[in-house]
Amino acid sequence: MTAAEFRVESNHPIAGGLLPASGARQYLFSDRAVAVTMAAKSITRPFGQEIRVVHVPTGEVLFRKAAAPRPPDAADD
Repeated sequence: MTAAEFRVESNHPIAGGLLPASGARQYLFSDRAVAVTMAAKSITRPFGQEIRVVHVPTGEVLFRKAAAPRPPDAADD
């Protein structure tokens, strides 16, 4: 098994249907494409906070999903 080189992280709990479990603030992946896909398809609780993909060995942020305003028709968290 390869080492997890990519971390999907946020300062707030992350939720998403593709994640193994919702509510953590970070998830580790060994594949960059999978990590970016998971970050892109996920949201935070509360809604709209930043999610990042970080290359663990270097600390470089590879992908950033910026905070977005809450859509007017979004359900309450």
